[in-house]
Amino acid sequence: MRKSKPKKRYVLPDPKFKDELVTKFVNYLMVDGKKSVAYGIFYDAIDLVEDKTKENGLEIWKKALNNVMPSVEVKSRRVGGATFQVPLEVRPNRKVSLGIKWLIRYSRGRGEKTMKERLAAEIVAASKGEGSAIKKKDDTHRMAEANRAFSHFRF
Repeated sequence: MRKSKPKKRYVLPDPKFKDELVTKFVNYLMVDGKKSVAYGIFYDAIDLVEDKTKENGLEIWKKALNNVMPSVEVKSRRVGGATFQVPLEVRPNRKVSLGIKWLIRYSRGRGEKTMKERLAAEIVAASKGEGSAIKKKDDTHRMAEANRAFSHFRF
């Protein structure tokens, strides 16, 4: 067990929208420390979302992120030699990071040609309540619901 919790690191808001959540998203999107490339991909994807939906791209992205965030998840817990999948509430910070990770992971797996097109398509789909990231959230919720009988093993 460690002596103390590590200090919470705060990110600076992004240059265009002045939003810390955007910076956090771009940090997850970034590959090999290429932050300016990641910002370019994100901003271009937001522009594409605006073109497709004729609405504010940032609002659509926030709606998509909220739709993807899980509220419950399962964690493995060992009790008397057996391993149970115990459903737990998701902490707010973890909710955000899981939503971001899923949105990016399933964007990368899409069939469009460039990353900005993939990301834009996944954002639009998630804002409508469709897409792979939403399916992942639903699967997580379904798993937690199926294992609700083991909720008394919470720790």
